[in-house]
Amino acid sequence: MVSEEIDIVHMIINAGLMVQFVLVLLLFFSITSWAIISIKYRYIRKAYRESAFFKDYFWKSRDFSAAFKQAKRLQDSPIARLFRIGYAELKKTSSSPDAELSSLNKKSVGVDMVKRTLNRAITTEITAMTQWVPFLATTGNTTPFIGLFGTVWGIMNSFHSIGQRGSASLAVVAPGISEALIATAAGLAVAIPAVIAFNYFMHKIRIIESELQSFAADFLNIIEQDMIRIEE
Repeated sequence: MVSEEIDIVHMIINAGLMVQFVLVLLLFFSITSWAIISIKYRYIRKAYRESAFFKDYFWKSRDFSAAFKQAKRLQDSPIARLFRIGYAELKKTSSSPDAELSSLNKKSVGVDMVKRTLNRAITTEITAMTQWVPFLATTGNTTPFIGLFGTVWGIMNSFHSIGQRGSASLAVVAPGISEALIATAAGLAVAIPAVIAFNYFMHKIRIIESELQSFAADFLNIIEQDMIRIEE
């Protein structure tokens, strides 16, 4: 195993400049992808954990004021942030002094304002969660071709060397081709984790988006039900 690793390092060191440049470029994609994977994994894990806690607390308490205080403590929960924004907008519209509007109309306008605010907040949350995730898709789509380019370039140099030496023996061809093939292997090694992580994160983000939409609808329903009770 040690000798194989040393051989791989030796082949990389002795590869052509273009192949080495391709490998450095793939290394950049790899480091950046793993950094994004690490950051997003922790972010989404906290979002899931804190959102589950807040939803459980919200439906048990059914008290907007208490839920707002709890939501301020959960800084990593998208649903808690959504509730804070919606509740703040509800308080602002309900306390707005407007003599031209009746109490009923004011509440109706307030619900519409809260709805628009919640929709904007959901868009903001999804944008934040998907930030940098498309880079993983770009990595998965491009790095195999970057590695293939390095391989093709290396094989071209190998055949050029064959022409100069006038010999096509395996001893002459094999080292150059093996060095070139490292670029293809590196491209696949970078692309595969990036594609898996991209699909995983997008699946989780779609679930969170669905939960945000559902919570916003439930929040609005509670407000409208309170309006009906007041009318009665």
